[in-house]
Amino acid sequence: MEFLLFQFGLCTFKYDDVKAKYIIKSFNFYIFPRPFNRNSPDKKFVCQSSSIDFLANQGFDFNKVFRDGIPYLNQEEERLLRDQQEEKRYHTNGASTTCYMYISPDASRAPVVPVIPDDQKDFIDKIVESVDEFLKDEEKKVLQLEPCTGYQRKLIYQTMNWKFPRGTHVETVESPNNERRMIITKVDEDERKNKEIQKKVKEQEDLNNAVGFSRVIQAISSSSKLVVGHNMMLDIMHTIHQFYCQLPNDLEEFKSLTNCVFPRVLDTKLMASTQPFKAIISHTVLAELEKRLQMPPFNPPKVESAEGFPSYDTAVGQLHEAGYDAYITGLCFITMADYLGSFLSPPQTHVSVQSDVISPFFNKLFLMRITDIPYLNLDGPDLLPTRDNVLHVTFPKEWKASDLYQLFSAFGKIQVSWIDDTSAFVTLTQTDQVQIAVNISRFAESYCVQKYAEYVAKKDRQSLSKRKRTDDGWMDFERKRTKTQYNLDQTFSTKKSINSVEEEPRPVSPEESEVLKEDTASPTASDAAESSKRPKTETDQAECSKHLL
Repeated sequence: MEFLLFQFGLCTFKYDDVKAKYIIKSFNFYIFPRPFNRNSPDKKFVCQSSSIDFLANQGFDFNKVFRDGIPYLNQEEERLLRDQQEEKRYHTNGASTTCYMYISPDASRAPVVPVIPDDQKDFIDKIVESVDEFLKDEEKKVLQLEPCTGYQRKLIYQTMNWKFPRGTHVETVESPNNERRMIITKVDEDERKNKEIQKKVKEQEDLNNAVGFSRVIQAISSSSKLVVGHNMMLDIMHTIHQFYCQLPNDLEEFKSLTNCVFPRVLDTKLMASTQPFKAIISHTVLAELEKRLQMPPFNPPKVESAEGFPSYDTAVGQLHEAGYDAYITGLCFITMADYLGSFLSPPQTHVSVQSDVISPFFNKLFLMRITDIPYLNLDGPDLLPTRDNVLHVTFPKEWKASDLYQLFSAFGKIQVSWIDDTSAFVTLTQTDQVQIAVNISRFAESYCVQKYAEYVAKKDRQSLSKRKRTDDGWMDFERKRTKTQYNLDQTFSTKKSINSVEEEPRPVSPEESEVLKEDTASPTASDAAESSKRPKTETDQAECSKHLL
């Protein structure tokens, strides 16, 4: 997940019973993880030239991203910065873990005495002399010190706290040219305490501002509102990775994490690909889906933009602007939901998100280019197809998709699902062609083909070979497996935290198999919100409403 989100679209839908229409609020967020101080993360990210070209052709404003983008921190980054603030405050008050200190026998009463390194003694002595003269000058209220290093500033803070514990307040200010200077001000005790409180409040405000857009995602998560997206697998993954924590490697942990962050999600692409919609909707690309839902037998609900919020015209269209894509995703959902209401007895013209008629679509994410598993089930076990028509193929790193299509051209239409640069799953249309393909490949030198079941069995044997037999059964000789439990803990920043709990290793069943994985392009989340590894086709690009780089 080395790509960044540049634009996040969000559109809320609230039904007005009096007006019998939805009131919508659309948002278009430009986001960029700008460091807010020298200790904050300085992120590195990768760009894909085809994505840059695509966004540029869509009129995307890159300057607005880099110049005005809203910053953000994930939970771990926020926690580390808050800990650093506390540690800095602790050191400023005289304690240190990085320089030698002398602590008097009565440490509860006497201030901590810093032991200044020999190469800094002259510098600190001059500072103490300047402060002495400053305090004797009754007319002078402020002393500005010459610029110095961060380590020297730390020594000054500690020395001032020891030598001049009362009557002064010390702070570091930054000039317009990013030069950092220390300011010493004469204050009485009440003024000093007030300045310290103000400084702490300012630091907290700065950090809260640095958390930035993550607070929007936290608010959506805390609300437990239904989050709707179109082909939203990648949206979910990027959103969690950017604003909460790194994604786990284990699929079940990913499901648990997603349920923690977004308790209720709904994918309109999956909804449109399922009966009764599948029989009457031929194209589920977002733009085409929105057009189809404008025609019978569908009856789009009335919508109205809230005062002060932008309104979109679907006749004009602003595809690939994240806020607009979020808006039409919401339109698609409420139109399909109301259509389901026509099957109820008595028929309903408006279907609430609490209705049982749409609950079968909750917490299932559409899986792109996987024909035998239509969705990822976040609430339970996934479908386990036999995959008798699937082959596992290994090949040279130089091979491209066209080489695989040419290799299997004699077997009709195929589907390629990449694993890495040297392996992929190839799905044949006809199961009776699988053994023929395997037999033909046995004499090949540059590539290897095996049935999916053979591949899974080999993976199981490799997994078991890494374990050793003991008197108590199969035990890991590697480090203990970590199972992540996701708990919702309220903190002073009113956010959810994610905790890791170690669990004893368990035996691995030979029946456990690997789920076929495939990258997918997608849009993003909200009450009805919207928004990619290999270059996208035009169709794939049309599916992508949140701009990813």
